Amino acid sequence: MSAAESAAPTIAVGGATGAVGGRVAKLLAAQGVAQRLIVRDAARAPKLVGAEAAVVGGYEDAEGMRAALDGVRTFFLVPGHETSDRVTAHKIAIEAAVAASVERIVQLSFTAAGPEATFVYGRQHWQTEQDVKASGLAWTMAHMNFYLDVLPEFVLPSGDIAGPAGDGRVAAVSRDDVAASVAALLTGDDHAGKSYELTGREALTFSEIALAMARHSGKPISYLRETVEQAYASRAHFDASDFEREGWVTTYTAVAAGELEPVSGDVLALTGKEPQTLKEFLAAHPLALAHVDSLG
Repeated sequence: MSAAESAAPTIAVGGATGAVGGRVAKLLAAQGVAQRLIVRDAARAPKLVGAEAAVVGGYEDAEGMRAALDGVRTFFLVPGHETSDRVTAHKIAIEAAVAASVERIVQLSFTAAGPEATFVYGRQHWQTEQDVKASGLAWTMAHMNFYLDVLPEFVLPSGDIAGPAGDGRVAAVSRDDVAASVAALLTGDDHAGKSYELTGREALTFSEIALAMARHSGKPISYLRETVEQAYASRAHFDASDFEREGWVTTYTAVAAGELEPVSGDVLALTGKEPQTLKEFLAAHPLALAHVDSLG
C-alpha cells in the first residue's frame, strides 16, 4: 500500500465530478496527496489512488458536509450550481467546515467579484468570499476569469458569436490552467490570506476571438454585436429562469465594461508554466468547433 493510500485525507475537494474539481483531484492524486472527494453520486467519483469519496446531498446538506469535512485540514470550495440561492448553499458548507475544524478554505471565486459586479454570478462569488472571511478560518481566494474552454461553445451553428460585449476584452483562462493553479494553492504553505488572479496571458475582443476561431477551423465564424435588449430577446425562447438569462447576458456586458480585461502573471507564478492562449487551446482541442456549420 502506498503512502497516499494509507494516509488520512488532508484535503477535501468540492465538486470532484465537475470540470475543475475533477482536474484538481487528478493533479493531487498524481502528487500522492491523500484527499476526500465530495460528490453527490459515488458512482461518478473519480477512481484515484489516495482518494476516498464522501457522498452528500449538495452543499446545502449540512450534516453530510459536516461528516465529509471531518478530519481534513483544507477544503476546496468549488462554486455550486448556478442558481439564485447558491450563496445560501455555500454558507451552509462554510459553516460545516467550521464545525468540522477545517483549518483553511480555498475558494474558487471570480475576477472582479464585488457587490456591484456586472456579471451577476460575480456578485454571488463576492458574497461567498465575505462569508468565508467571516468564518474565522484561514482562507485563500482564486479569482478565475472566463474559461477558454467555453468560448467555442458561444459560437452558434450559424457561425455567429452573438452578444453585447462591444469592444471589451477578456483574459480567458483554460480549466487546465485554473486546476493546476488551485492544486498549487491547496498544497502550498504560504497562501493563507492571499488572493490570486487566474487569467490567460492575452486579453482579446470577441472580434479577435471570432477571427482566431475562423482561421483555426476554416469556418465563417464572426462576432455579431447585439445590444443588451437584443441579447435578452434572442435568448427569450430558451427554457430558463430570468436569473439564468441575466447570467448569459452579463457574461458579455462584464466584458464590455472592461472588468475581465486585466492580465495577471499568477498562473505562471503558481505553476511554473505560461497559461494557454486561445490559439494553443484550439490546437489542443481540434473538435471544439465541430458543431459549427462549415457552410455558414
